[in-house]
Amino acid sequence: MDHSSLAGRIFRGVALALVLAFFMFPIVWIFLMSFQTNEQILRIPPHILFEPTLANYQALISGQLRTAAGNLEISFMRNLINSFALSSAAVFLALLLGVPAAYAFARFKFRLGETIAFTLLSFRFAPPLLVLLPLSLYYQQLGLNDTYFGIVWVYQLIALPLILWIVRGYFEDISPDIEHAYRLAGHTWREAFTRIAVPLAGPGIAAAGLLSFIFCWNNFVFALILASADKQPVTVGALAFVTASGIQYGQIAAAIVLSVTPTLLLALYAQRYLVEGLSLGAVKG
Repeated sequence: MDHSSLAGRIFRGVALALVLAFFMFPIVWIFLMSFQTNEQILRIPPHILFEPTLANYQALISGQLRTAAGNLEISFMRNLINSFALSSAAVFLALLLGVPAAYAFARFKFRLGETIAFTLLSFRFAPPLLVLLPLSLYYQQLGLNDTYFGIVWVYQLIALPLILWIVRGYFEDISPDIEHAYRLAGHTWREAFTRIAVPLAGPGIAAAGLLSFIFCWNNFVFALILASADKQPVTVGALAFVTASGIQYGQIAAAIVLSVTPTLLLALYAQRYLVEGLSLGAVKG
């Protein structure tokens, strides 16, 4: 065996292990913190060996947060359900609107088409603070402030441009001759769209939907301003752990673990579609 190739494989293995340890360390540390009390977390120097406790998770599930000033009621589980419901509804609406729009931009050339598409994309890049004030005023006039529909609708600023531009690229990679041949067999345009174009662009649609779900799940500013406590997602609900008697680090760590778990499981379940969707069309023949 060539010693240089063996040394190269060992070096690559060690380098990959170091890179993996570097990126995984914060996640592992937060996971360990979720099983510690505040006193254990704030010890200097920190101890790797400790007596684990489930008190942090019990506090989140029961809604009773114990602090030095007494018990404090929190609604973390409701916030978690809100996050799932709001993100799912926002992505469903964005797919319902964005997939046909992406197909139209990919297949038909019309006046100001590129301008409209770029304008929609610019909503994704605009700072949230830029639109929050006028949006809040409009929401108050329309009665959408502090409503689930209002939050889902404003989440379209996050999900719709992402879905539109990602899915548009996959529709452009699909040869229109396939759809033309299908229509020559006597099928309608709607059937060609739903039975040919959408299934062929399925990996891209799945990838765009998953990424949109994650971005909506992680949003903080819109829900903070436009929703009250009973409609806020988990990103805003985590502020409850910053109390007058101090910061509850253990509960924050447990909240992070619980809030990351749904998106992590979804990503693991759909990783095949995510990898295929993000790589499909990267090289055009």
